[in-house]
Amino acid sequence: MNDELQHLRNLGKTSAQWLHAVGIHNATDLRRRGAVDAYRAVKVRGFRASKVLLYAIEGALMDLHWNDIPSERKEALNKQVEAISSRQKN
Repeated sequence: MNDELQHLRNLGKTSAQWLHAVGIHNATDLRRRGAVDAYRAVKVRGFRASKVLLYAIEGALMDLHWNDIPSERKEALNKQVEAISSRQKN
C-alpha cells in the first residue's frame, strides 16, 4: 500500500495508522487539521501517543526532523494542547 502519510518526515506505520483512524489520510488532511488538532484527535481516540507524536506531526508539516523543532515552538504546541484540554474539562 502506498501511504502518503508514511512518506512524510517523522511519520511511520503506527503514527499513520493512528492518523487514518481519526480521518487524516493524506498531507492535505494533516495540514488542514494542524499538529495540535491531529494530536488531540489521536489522544481522544484512546491511542497511547506521547508528546513525540505532536512534535513528529509538526515536523512532518515543516519537513523538519521532530528533534530539530525549536524548543520555543514545542513549548507553544504544548501550551495549545494544555489550553484545549483545560477548556474541555470545564
